[in-house]
Amino acid sequence: MLIDSHCHLEYEGLAEDQPAVLARARAAGLGGFLNISTRQREWGQVVATAERELDVWASIGIHPHEADQHADLGEGALLEAAAHPRVIGIGETGLDYYYDKSDRAVQQALFRTHIAVARETGLPIIIHTREAESDTVRILEDEMGKGAFPALIHCFTASAQFGQQVLDLGLSISLSGIVTFKNAKDLQAVAATIPEDRLLVETDSPFLAPIPHRGRPCEPAYTVETARFIADLRGISYEQLARSTTGNFFALFQKAKRA
Repeated sequence: MLIDSHCHLEYEGLAEDQPAVLARARAAGLGGFLNISTRQREWGQVVATAERELDVWASIGIHPHEADQHADLGEGALLEAAAHPRVIGIGETGLDYYYDKSDRAVQQALFRTHIAVARETGLPIIIHTREAESDTVRILEDEMGKGAFPALIHCFTASAQFGQQVLDLGLSISLSGIVTFKNAKDLQAVAATIPEDRLLVETDSPFLAPIPHRGRPCEPAYTVETARFIADLRGISYEQLARSTTGNFFALFQKAKRA
């Protein structure tokens, strides 16, 4: 069994045919899906899907691209939404200096708000970081000093140094289909060395379809191709990779219940 630890089932490309998307994924061997929100207006949708589908869980959070539109969002709104039994994670949140769609100071403040909620609830925070390694590490180190919290770097594409820094802080790392790309040699080198008990897999669908599906809308079913690639990269069987990443998912997202 595999878990897609990060997908966007409410996004265009998946939402229109969501039952069939989930059916194809289950037929491929997927046993669970974490449906990620990126803005407050999506929270009701991801929770409704998780209520309807017993192998789907929800996260609630604000993507850094949306930070300016949620600058006044306080801990209270996140805490209230996080109390729902099907919400198992906080995010995605973090810093994105590649597109800079929101003010960096607002991104940082909202990132810290999410961390405070993760610390209070014990729910893992799901972190997006792009071209923001130093500030991400700085904030994580500062916030860890105030009290530990569980956390995951999703869709890891950063440097080996950043990878080691977040591992040293106790974080887990999730790999997407990007690791299968021919020009991802540096990422592949990092992927081969991530400790087995800290590794998760994801699609980030409908984005970032792995080879051989690159160029098409991504689906949770494609987690299988990414997992097979990573297993080969690490010199282990697909079955071992599936067992360990699934175990890691439930160890990190402890509020999740097996369907």
